[in-house]
Amino acid sequence: MRELLGEAEFAEFYEALRRPPTPAIRVNTLKIPVDEFRAISPFPLEPVPWCPEGFYIPEDVEPGKHPYHAAGLYYVQEPTAMAVGVVADPQPWEWVADLAAAPGGKATHLVARMEDKGFLLANDIDRRRTTVLAQNLERWGSRIWVAANERIERLQPNFPEAFDTVVLDAPCTGEGMFRRNRDVIAHWSPRAVQGNAKRQLHLLRATTRLVKPGGVLVYATCTFNPDENEGVIARFLREHPEFSLEPVDLPGASPGRPDWVEPDLAQGLNLEYTRRFWPHKVRGEGHFIALMVKEGYYRPRHPLNIPEPKRPKGMPRRVWHLYKTWCEETLVEMPRLAGLILVNDQLYACPINPGRLQNLRILRPGLWLGTVKQTAFIPDHALAMWLKPEMVKRRLDLTLDDPRVVAYLRGEQLEAPGEDGWVLVTVDGFSLGWGKRVRGVVKNRYPKHLRWR
Repeated sequence: MRELLGEAEFAEFYEALRRPPTPAIRVNTLKIPVDEFRAISPFPLEPVPWCPEGFYIPEDVEPGKHPYHAAGLYYVQEPTAMAVGVVADPQPWEWVADLAAAPGGKATHLVARMEDKGFLLANDIDRRRTTVLAQNLERWGSRIWVAANERIERLQPNFPEAFDTVVLDAPCTGEGMFRRNRDVIAHWSPRAVQGNAKRQLHLLRATTRLVKPGGVLVYATCTFNPDENEGVIARFLREHPEFSLEPVDLPGASPGRPDWVEPDLAQGLNLEYTRRFWPHKVRGEGHFIALMVKEGYYRPRHPLNIPEPKRPKGMPRRVWHLYKTWCEETLVEMPRLAGLILVNDQLYACPINPGRLQNLRILRPGLWLGTVKQTAFIPDHALAMWLKPEMVKRRLDLTLDDPRVVAYLRGEQLEAPGEDGWVLVTVDGFSLGWGKRVRGVVKNRYPKHLRWR
């Protein structure tokens, strides 16, 4: 980097890497408007310039150990990483693919920008990380996503030119994360740079058949070197002239550097349209973003009308009866959810035709409604996080200062007189999870793997 930046700028760059990283959160606009969150925020907030939903927070707070985080009101995210969702800017009813989606920062941002209307395919090749991705999307309270665990090439037959927007935040050497994660430094080498650049180009090639004509392809990394950034984009555009770069407007970001790529390769590609975040120029880590558009006539999508709830064709009557009975006993009215499907004993609301998912490794085929036992329907935590409190008949409405909030998050039973049955536990009017009240005691149904210790 010294050779690329020059001595003076490299000194600023190096000094920035010695400073601690800046923590930030992004507000969940599916649950609360930004202005309303600012009014109740437990932390001092300072706006992130390039993301209206993003805010810097003090270094001495623990945002992941607050009830509002458990309620899905915000996501803890590196500030420059928020720019990916801003650049992609998907609209309601579009189909979007996030192809390296774990742990969920981009995916949660995308569904919020879509206002939870349309379809998001959240895919990651790592099975363990896909599980974390699904948990974060469930906490977010979205119903329009499917979590897949596939190679990009395997998605192509099921989704040919299907997506309005495709996002590839590609695996990289992570130079931009050196000060946040020192372990990354130990794995860096010139050979790793070249290996990653080769893999990134391979992944980009695989995305081309997923993007619809006129659709958008967003490529991003969290690294500095040009081989994995402008170099990959240049090689991709030479191979795929049906794609072209679009200008990106991000406050604080610097233009891409075509001068860091071989002149014959960079000529005429507008690589300066790409954007870079530098830690000595903004409060955040290193990031690179490119916005590309595929040639062709773009056909916009139209809103879908979800019909009145009824038993899906082929669903066992017993399953439908148990689910319908639970809804009638617990909810104000039966929710309109498209694509109810049964996978073993688990009931899901799939946002697209389930046939699209055949022969793919799918972790979650939609919103997990619950599990169908022999004589009862047991609601899942994901359903609690999607439901608005006013949709539920029995609630245990707690305020933030009520000690029962922390007790609930620790998995403890709660004393709360009232009608027996399933209860939605809330904090300040936001869903936390399920409980089941029996004779004045709410038995805790908060998932064990999420409980505070």
